[in-house]
Amino acid sequence: MENNSRQNILEKISAAQTERSVFFQKEIAQSIYKPILPDSLICFKNELESINGRFILCDDENDLYQKLKLFVDERGLPFLYCRDNYIASQLKKNEITFSNQEADFLLMEAGITGCEFMIARTGSVVVSSATQSGRQMNVFPPIHIVLANISQLLDYPEDAYNAIQQKYGDALPSNISTITGPSRTADIEKTLVLGAHGPKEFIVFITRL
Repeated sequence: MENNSRQNILEKISAAQTERSVFFQKEIAQSIYKPILPDSLICFKNELESINGRFILCDDENDLYQKLKLFVDERGLPFLYCRDNYIASQLKKNEITFSNQEADFLLMEAGITGCEFMIARTGSVVVSSATQSGRQMNVFPPIHIVLANISQLLDYPEDAYNAIQQKYGDALPSNISTITGPSRTADIEKTLVLGAHGPKEFIVFITRL
């Protein structure tokens, strides 16, 4: 009797899995997204700006740091907080003041990080705890600056998730997050408030090369 009951349960689980597989296959076959128009880069720009993010396109890395330096000077930022060694080396090379000292963490006005990937359809940036920037840098800075390359730009969320899986295999980061614009809420009197639970400004610098 016990074996029969166990077999019945296993058969029901198998049937449910088969039905679920068919369901998802049918759903995936139907397009659930708007098309990427006119191309991935412009789609990402439009989506990011529609959610109060800022997009800055750069010809190459040299152009990126020149534009970043101009941004820092225009905003009068005392320093950029950075935990990424490579980005820090480039900031130093381009004479952009930065700090990675814990004593300055709570004093930062702007933090700078890299990212894993970008999603064109939603204007989102995918980050993970595997980077040197860690988790705090994605939520704490009042101004979050992300540096990225066009090679990291993918069309849809599932493309980014598949790319993360391919990149890390069985050693997935403990935290994988998708950032879609600056933090915002409309819970208070239905009025949109930016920076409610994280960065008030979200800026993505993207290089073509």
